[in-house]
Amino acid sequence: MIKKKWKERLLKNLTAPSLEEEKALFDRVQIATCVILLEVAKYDNEFSSIEEETTKAVLKKDFSISEEAIEDLMNIAEEQREGSVDLWEFTNVINQHFSREEKLKIMEAAWKIIYADEKLNKYEDHYVHVLAGLLRLRHSDLIDAKLRILHGDDEDE
Repeated sequence: MIKKKWKERLLKNLTAPSLEEEKALFDRVQIATCVILLEVAKYDNEFSSIEEETTKAVLKKDFSISEEAIEDLMNIAEEQREGSVDLWEFTNVINQHFSREEKLKIMEAAWKIIYADEKLNKYEDHYVHVLAGLLRLRHSDLIDAKLRILHGDDEDE
């Protein structure tokens, strides 16, 4: 009896996720990404209209989120952000489901948002260093992403 239950549970875990489960995971990853980007935008206790527009543009262009979905996503992400103790729960989702290249894309997006107002303060600088560590990226990845954005070398331009 025990072997049968264990076998059933093992087989259940080995089966492919349902469409519903895949959609839920996709939503969790999008929310986690948006939370991280909103934290970048608001880390200096200012959320200027240029930072908001840049965040929306990044979500639309770099992460292929439809314009219609962006407002809802940002509202949900903001609620999640305000209710969280730290960013680990969000970066953990990213680490589990994103490749290194996708995480680098998040770092580039962070730098785009930070430099949207053409200034970098010490709090934002500290935050991106923490973010890079949480995303398990090297310091050189952080700097390379920053330089690509500052010099206009990101692949979208």
